[in-house]
Amino acid sequence: MRKMAVLLSGSGRTLDNFHERIGAGTLQAEIQVVISNVSGVLGLEKAERYGYPAFYARNNDEINRILAGYDIDLIALAGYLKLYTPPETLSRSVLNIHPALIPSFCGEGYYGHHVHEAVKARGCTVSGCTVHFADESYDQGPIVLQRCVGLEDSDTPDDIAARVFAVECEVFPEAINLVDAKGVDYFWNRVKI
Repeated sequence: MRKMAVLLSGSGRTLDNFHERIGAGTLQAEIQVVISNVSGVLGLEKAERYGYPAFYARNNDEINRILAGYDIDLIALAGYLKLYTPPETLSRSVLNIHPALIPSFCGEGYYGHHVHEAVKARGCTVSGCTVHFADESYDQGPIVLQRCVGLEDSDTPDDIAARVFAVECEVFPEAINLVDAKGVDYFWNRVKI
């Protein structure tokens, strides 16, 4: 069972998904704390409603001071829109979900709707999502899971976003369960980056 911190920047849709799956017994995790780098967001309100400690923190140092007060072994970036640097003890324990199939449409500037607009502009016939460990560079850590979705020519960036998010709701919990079963080091040791 992973003891998890959730970092977010917005509405908390991924937090909703985690909370529901933990309640259903299909996600092997316990949320210890929720932190947002944006004050007053819906995600923090949801965290409080669910009974999780919820905090606003402006930067990495503030986030890490808060995390020091909790027993954490995994940090999930759930729509967290900044580059995060964890404390040394958790440097290989930060999971992110990216709304495209890495190595395509990733790196600095490729987040949220920007990704789906780029996918549409390129005329892609598939997109998807990637759960990966985060490191000091955008979207470069070891990949845990990827999942494809087919696209139609008529799909708008909003349509692509909806299709990808539906798959994200399945893949992120599945990836956390894989990390719980195999351990963090398994994923870092299986690839050369």
